[in-house]
Amino acid sequence: EVQLVESGGGLVQAGGSLRLSCAASGFTFDDYYIGWFRQAPGKGREGVSSISSKGGSAVYADSVKGRFTISSDNAKNTVYLQMNSLKPEDTAVYYCAASDRLGGLIINAYDYWGQGTQVTVSS
Repeated sequence: EVQLVESGGGLVQAGGSLRLSCAASGFTFDDYYIGWFRQAPGKGREGVSSISSKGGSAVYADSVKGRFTISSDNAKNTVYLQMNSLKPEDTAVYYCAASDRLGGLIINAYDYWGQGTQVTVSS
């Protein structure tokens, strides 16, 4: 059974940092792209960042470039999202997702999704 479990969310003040983790199981991790997406209250889901577990380059949304860093630990089947200089507009539920055919920030390319972790940034 494919499972993606996010953790690391929480409440932080503007300017602070959080590191999200996405632990994957039930599939061959090295063959997949892992993406981070987020959904703010009343808004649609949007792509944040993605990475190939094979070691390809990372992709970032313009809104997080220079502040967020995605990384992959293949030995632990885990992808991380380091979030620095957080802003109130980063407040959202963050989801990780897996795709075996296409990376990037295209939501429909991803077949498996986690349950999400809440990130709240106070001003």
